[in-house]
Amino acid sequence: METRYLKTLVVAVESGSFSRAAESLHITQSAVSQRVKFLEEQYGHQLLDRSGQSLVTTEVGRMVLEKARSVLEKENELLEGLQCFDGAKRLSFCCTPTFGTAYLPEVLNAFMLEHTDLADLKFIFHQPEAALRGLEKRDYDLAVIEHCDSLDLSPFNTRALPQDELVVISAPELGFDTHVEVEQLLPFRLYARKDGCSSKQLLHENLAALELDPDAFKGVVVSDDLRLTIQTVQAGSGISFLSRSLVRAALAAGELVASHVHGFNHFRCRTVVQGQGSKSSPVVDRFLETIFAAFERKLPTPFGGGCAIRTLSAPGSR
Repeated sequence: METRYLKTLVVAVESGSFSRAAESLHITQSAVSQRVKFLEEQYGHQLLDRSGQSLVTTEVGRMVLEKARSVLEKENELLEGLQCFDGAKRLSFCCTPTFGTAYLPEVLNAFMLEHTDLADLKFIFHQPEAALRGLEKRDYDLAVIEHCDSLDLSPFNTRALPQDELVVISAPELGFDTHVEVEQLLPFRLYARKDGCSSKQLLHENLAALELDPDAFKGVVVSDDLRLTIQTVQAGSGISFLSRSLVRAALAAGELVASHVHGFNHFRCRTVVQGQGSKSSPVVDRFLETIFAAFERKLPTPFGGGCAIRTLSAPGSR
């Protein structure tokens, strides 16, 4: 029995659908379905109830799921033990697309200059909740996520990075000032991230606080491609609510305008997260130091400490 079949079952149940499991495992939806079907044929029982909107385990499926998690945990312990014997340096890292686009190239370049003997490096982009699931399953040594302060990180070890500032970006020809009223934005098309992204969550919370929703805009385009969104906004086709760090060069060149919106919260947390049971290593510790160096900060020794979200109470406040 290959453990990838058991892992597929676990991810399918935790994500609630074959499509989300396929996205998380980087395989096709058909492959997920076939792996689960193989397990059902192997054990002679139906493991999942597929009749509802979300996958649910059968009575037999619950027992198999429990044992599958136990097997995968033992496998992870075995792999960690083997790494101690072969002496190879390995690192598995997960981050959100914003951090990965804005900071990861700089971090990796600085890290790799010191670790040319690194045998295995894996880095994956995920939204916050998927990153946390990966840490729980020990798929990653650590993760960096941007998130709203409502996200529960209590089961993990955390270190707070500087907060991420989000702004409304627009082309200069649209004529927006650095501080605007939300009513000025509504006649334009909004380019938004997909569900699960904290920038979209924060935007919804901001709009709800002003008794509005995305339908108030001229139109909404959902895109998972950050670069495409920025290029489209830069061409004058609409506006978006994104991290300032993603558009620093375009703002400095005068190709985009960044605006704060009266009544909006423009800040979210950015946190380094590790599983509580994860073991430290010189490679992981040095990678952590490199991440904090990218923000001109020293690595804080103890874990813990959240981020206090700042709000903009009036135009002009920073």
